[in-house]
Amino acid sequence: MLTKRNNTKKIKIGTVEIGGGNPVAVQSMTKTKTADIDATVKQINELEKAGCQIVRCAVPDKESALALKEIKQQTQLPIVADIHFNHQYALLAAEAGVDKLRINPGNIGSLDKVKAVVAAAQEHGIPIRVGVNSGSLEKEILKKANGHITAEGLVKSALQNVKMLEDLGFSDIVVAVKATSVPMTVQAYRLIAQKIKYPLHVGVTEAGIPRTGIVRSAAGIGAILGEGIGDTIRVSLTGDPVEEVRVGYEILKAMELTYHGVSIISCPTCGRTDVDVVKVAEEIEERTRQIKQPLTVAIMGCEVNGPGEAADADVGLAAGNGVGLIFREGQIVRKVPEAEMIEALMDEIESMSIR
Repeated sequence: MLTKRNNTKKIKIGTVEIGGGNPVAVQSMTKTKTADIDATVKQINELEKAGCQIVRCAVPDKESALALKEIKQQTQLPIVADIHFNHQYALLAAEAGVDKLRINPGNIGSLDKVKAVVAAAQEHGIPIRVGVNSGSLEKEILKKANGHITAEGLVKSALQNVKMLEDLGFSDIVVAVKATSVPMTVQAYRLIAQKIKYPLHVGVTEAGIPRTGIVRSAAGIGAILGEGIGDTIRVSLTGDPVEEVRVGYEILKAMELTYHGVSIISCPTCGRTDVDVVKVAEEIEERTRQIKQPLTVAIMGCEVNGPGEAADADVGLAAGNGVGLIFREGQIVRKVPEAEMIEALMDEIESMSIR
């Protein structure tokens, strides 16, 4: 790990600790109706299988809040209840046994309602995430900026809401200051990291469909993590939440902040390539998704960028002219016909991994 991470307060979310030097945790959010217990449990289990460490559920109504108790009993992941506008849902969620509340104190209502939420969090020993984003700024902050959303406005809102909780004697706090703009998001996290020592939940809000949302999330989250900022991340994509988890881990691996699972490096292909590198790489990626042990696998399309250029890989394949060369740590260990090279590579990967 090349980046020195900011020192933040340690907060416990169920069985997961964030801040205080703990590894950056990957989280996601269910896309089901929370009141549909079976569908929500199914999706949480899928997320857990993908490596998700914390999962958030929307609580837009009383039925959803009440469903959380049964959902908690049927799942293992720490659950965060996402609350807006109605503080009663937060109280019900805390009673149901959730592991964290996500609120924006500014839109929960009167101070007495915020006090009630804080009292419930204290009683049940759960933290609160102050979640500020570009769609939830207070009117007075927007007015002072002539109606414009700014990084400074996001931070001001977060600090006001944090102070509200602190004034009530509550300090088990996680903070997020997300925007749809990548540069604004990066700047907001730079500013908030200078002001507080609470753990930061990082993400680019409403990043979009996977094709573009992955790029925007990687650019924003990667830039923030690269400055040592961030204790947990969520990639916000329009689509399957399992993909959010996979992308989250790929960002952490790219920033060398985790060594979870298989990292595949593959050549971009060119006129020298004689095999379908794309097909090979995609099949190996699919077949190694459940491997948790950190391994770097190289898939190269010719002798130019074969074992030499991928010498740091744990195991790899250099393919061309109807054959595949299987190598470990830069040394060729097998030569197989092209038709057998995928299975030969999988044999080597599985011999080095623990499922």
